[in-house]
Amino acid sequence: MSYWRAAGLNYVNYSNIAAKVVRRVLKPELQANAAKRDETHVKFTPWVKGKPSNEKA
Repeated sequence: MSYWRAAGLNYVNYSNIAAKVVRRVLKPELQANAAKRDETHVKFTPWVKGKPSNEKA
């Protein structure tokens, strides 16, 4: 079993934590470009009876 699973994380959580650690240890001149990748945008679409619904949840 992977140690991240044993810690109660899924792979997405584990990879997000690893990415944040890598961004923090970069040299200051590289941190600005890496910080731009830290932002995420997520769009949720509710599904009703197997089809996407336009109603907001």
